[in-house]
Amino acid sequence: MATVTTNYAGPASEAVSSRVDRVRTILYWTYGLVPIVAGADKFSNILTDWSQYLAPIVTDIIPLSPQTFMSIVGVIEIIAGIVVLMKPRIGSLVVGCWLVAIAINLLLTGQYFDVAVRDIVMAIGAFSLYMLSSENPTKT
Repeated sequence: MATVTTNYAGPASEAVSSRVDRVRTILYWTYGLVPIVAGADKFSNILTDWSQYLAPIVTDIIPLSPQTFMSIVGVIEIIAGIVVLMKPRIGSLVVGCWLVAIAINLLLTGQYFDVAVRDIVMAIGAFSLYMLSSENPTKT
């Protein structure tokens, strides 16, 4: 018995592709804009006092005040968000790794475990953007 294979990409295939494109777009804007907003807030502390999330081991090691350190963190986050918007494949890896580092810091505080879990989940989303992003820089 012979089998016939085709390369037909019918309506079902197009619908899946369309949904994947929508998901990729949502992740693109989320991981591009959220780090920029959070990074900018490191300078004003409108959303929260970000320095409270620094693990004591980190504050003991760094030769800066927690607020100065968080300002540097803010600049890094803004740059990471911009990289996602310009080069989603690279930027999503940067943001994903950054979120894992933040989660580790939070675990070292001995509190904020809920926020650490949230950051790991967000890192999974960033890594998902990486997997959905094209190597072609003209496409997300």
